[in-house]
Amino acid sequence: MLYRGMDRAQLDAAYNNTAAVPERNAIVADWAARSAKIRSAHAGHLDLAYGASPRERLDLFLADDPKGPTLAFIHGGYWQMNDKESFAFFAEGLLPLGINLAVVEYTLAPAARLDRIVAEVRRAVQWLADHLGDYGADPNRLYVSGHSAGGHLTAAAVTFPAVRGGLAISGIYDLEPIRLNYLNEKLGLDRDEAERNSPQFHLPATAPELVITYGTAELPELCRQSIDYAGAWLGRGLPGMLLPVEGANHFDILDSLARVDGELARVFLKMAM
Repeated sequence: MLYRGMDRAQLDAAYNNTAAVPERNAIVADWAARSAKIRSAHAGHLDLAYGASPRERLDLFLADDPKGPTLAFIHGGYWQMNDKESFAFFAEGLLPLGINLAVVEYTLAPAARLDRIVAEVRRAVQWLADHLGDYGADPNRLYVSGHSAGGHLTAAAVTFPAVRGGLAISGIYDLEPIRLNYLNEKLGLDRDEAERNSPQFHLPATAPELVITYGTAELPELCRQSIDYAGAWLGRGLPGMLLPVEGANHFDILDSLARVDGELARVFLKMAM
């Protein structure tokens, strides 16, 4: 057995979110369509470079009063797929609440190893802290969020001094099972890289508030990852909470951040206001 009593086939299935959600393709297509409408209708600041490589870019969408909080969203895709263009749809719910949205893109595996991906995301957060003021936003009201692999990257970025809090959605916090399953064919993690990039094993001494959330209809391993990380985080006395979203799967959970009345949008608003 490779991990927690699972052989390779079982471990592959335990992390295959696409296979677990038959409607996944329809959900993702809906994200893309809604995001395209936002990008065409809203005068965002697109393709802002935070680094030298082609995918070190972010899109910034400002609320009517940009002095409110800014949420930097880091997309998922197991560190090897997706791009920022498909996640502008969060603006539907966040902008009316007075929350600016920055959607961060990063270099994907196998072109980048995980050490580099983490470094790029941290560079994006620092860029926002340095430049939000240029766009009329408040650099002292910067928050981070991300989904799946982006939840992992949120945990890696939330301890930056400029960050006031975080919302980690359906994240991966112990990378050892990723190293042992099909996802590692592109990631190429070795044991040391998996360990040093696992937030579960590198809890900070101090940190801002972190909400760790997952859908109760997700794969058991995805639920466990969030539950275990929240237990470690809160057990260390760090501020935050574990938030199960009832009935949500790995993909439709994002609607609760994209709706004005969504559970995650409201939780974030309470954190940031």
